[in-house]
Amino acid sequence: MRPGSVLKRLLSSEAGGGIVLMAAAAAALVVANSSLGPAYFDALEIHVGPLSLLHWINDALMALFFLLVGLEIKREMIGGELSTWRRRALPGLAAAGGMIAPALVYLAFAGKTAMFARGWAIPAATDIAFALGVLALIGSRAPASLKVFLAALAIMDDLGAVVIIALFYSGGLSLPMLGGAAVCLAALFALNRYKIAALWPYLALGLPLWFFVHASGVHATIAGVLLATFIPLNASPDDHDEHSPLHRLEHALAPWVGFVITPIFGFANAGVSFEGSSLAGLAHPVTLGVAAGLFIGKQVGVFLAARIAVALGWASRPHGASWMQLYGVALICGVGFTMSLFIGMLAFPADAGLIDETKIGVLMGSLASAVLGAAVLLLATGERETRGYAERPTPPAR
Repeated sequence: MRPGSVLKRLLSSEAGGGIVLMAAAAAALVVANSSLGPAYFDALEIHVGPLSLLHWINDALMALFFLLVGLEIKREMIGGELSTWRRRALPGLAAAGGMIAPALVYLAFAGKTAMFARGWAIPAATDIAFALGVLALIGSRAPASLKVFLAALAIMDDLGAVVIIALFYSGGLSLPMLGGAAVCLAALFALNRYKIAALWPYLALGLPLWFFVHASGVHATIAGVLLATFIPLNASPDDHDEHSPLHRLEHALAPWVGFVITPIFGFANAGVSFEGSSLAGLAHPVTLGVAAGLFIGKQVGVFLAARIAVALGWASRPHGASWMQLYGVALICGVGFTMSLFIGMLAFPADAGLIDETKIGVLMGSLASAVLGAAVLLLATGERETRGYAERPTPPAR
């Protein structure tokens, strides 16, 4: 019997990790603006070995987050919600629209200054845990198909964000270190090719892979995604069970990532001091660009792409969901917390002021998207729109 995926378990648990992440972010804001603020910021700069505590969180712990993202992408692409082109069409096109439109909106506000323009990708990604946490507040009143659509879209978003980080936010590449990473990848390929089922050889190679990627100039978290691509997932019906290496690692990582790693990341990165701030400061191009990109760009890009895909017959609307409900989900996609903060730090690594502007923009855009998205979904609860699915039911999966 095929076990439920981590995605389905996350949905059935009503995305508890997202709620914990919200609490961690709120706690960071409270601490940063209290008498504990100086100690909070100083602690993040304490060096443990070669890296500061903040860098250990963002480069090492988040590599485990990206490892789980990579495992989930691989699982869903091979045997899950993204396993066929028909299933990938709607979330894939919506994700593409939801990355392009926010980037354009951001550049409209901040693109005139070259330094500010580096943050174009900040509003491009959706935070899957946070977004599902918001949708969980609606409970059973939201069709299950909407939750699957949102999760699939967020996974495609994550894949796009990984590509963006690798292509646009890596620099000063070291060929010897890239060579070391290539040797690790070749060894991982050999393990996969010979169907080694034990996890420890993969994880043992993951450590030097992380080191070489970190030292190469490519962001260290990409090592997590690279490692995930080589973790075996038996695709045949007889072997696709809970004993595959991918399943075992995924289920072992999920609670740690959802309830420990991302909350730690949120607590370490959401803290911003508002001391000396003014309403005029909210008009900074980066702040406006990020907030508008998340709140305006996401909903326009996701919803417009979905409408076009359905109108052209490339995809079907989520079963049992109205257009108003789909619009509510498009709004929720503007919750970009974890990945947006992460990309913001890569875009402005040497400018604490711009990182603070980014944090404020992320908080503003994500909060507005979450509140309005939840409100729209609640208003759409009583709607009974059957046109479209009564005429064109979703074809059975083959």
